[in-house]
Amino acid sequence: MIEYLPRSKQHTELHLTQFGMEDCIPGHGFGPAIRTHYLLHYIFNGEGIFEVGGSRYRLRKGQGFLICPNVITYYQADEANPWSYGWFGFNGTLAESLLKQAGLTPSSPILYYDRDDRIYQYLQFMAQSSESHKARETRLTGLLYLMLSLLVESGPETPPVQKDSRAEIYVEQVKDFIEMNFSQKITIEDIAHFIGLNRSYLCSLFKRQMNVSIQDYLIRYRIDMACKMMGNAELAIGDIARSVGYNDPLLFSKIFKKIMGTSPKHYRSLTVNRG
Repeated sequence: MIEYLPRSKQHTELHLTQFGMEDCIPGHGFGPAIRTHYLLHYIFNGEGIFEVGGSRYRLRKGQGFLICPNVITYYQADEANPWSYGWFGFNGTLAESLLKQAGLTPSSPILYYDRDDRIYQYLQFMAQSSESHKARETRLTGLLYLMLSLLVESGPETPPVQKDSRAEIYVEQVKDFIEMNFSQKITIEDIAHFIGLNRSYLCSLFKRQMNVSIQDYLIRYRIDMACKMMGNAELAIGDIARSVGYNDPLLFSKIFKKIMGTSPKHYRSLTVNRG
């Protein structure tokens, strides 16, 4: 059983290209050949060999192998105990990263998973997904994520990465909070409460890391966003003011002029003329 799938325009981060299952006949092989996408084979029973980059692996139940795009590979079922396997092909901007998390790379292409039969179950669910119509692509993508999550969870422990300092983490949390909530009437106290730090300590830490106060950073961020909105002719100056957290258009105009050196109205005229 094999099914090929059309290119996904909706799930560019990760999407299936094909999937299938097969009980191979003795000595059945494929290649040497290349693929244009990632392809993972998982062995349900039996054994066989996989060759890539001058290396030869003998594999059996509970193991599998990764074929990377544009890499020459060859694989063959054993003559005496041919394998039965399932496979799924996939691509997308997240594919390489997720495989690395599972410990699977071109130089380390062998997977190990003997916890349960969920890989087999998910392949069965993929086959049954043909009963869906509108949601099939989304369902298949979800099953692909579940499949890869099993491999990540059971993969080798990765060495600890260099962690950011605690101060850098707090600064990023402040910036993220402002980015997500600048349009609301937020205060420094709100930010400190969200992060869980004393207000004075957080302000001191942020100033030391960024050479600007949280309040000034917030104001500058709001004005930068307001400048980006000026090109939208459907938004009045008052609309823009409210969109960046200022319910008082006069206060907005005063702050805008202080930061940009000109009034919002004049800035907008310059923006329109440049366009």
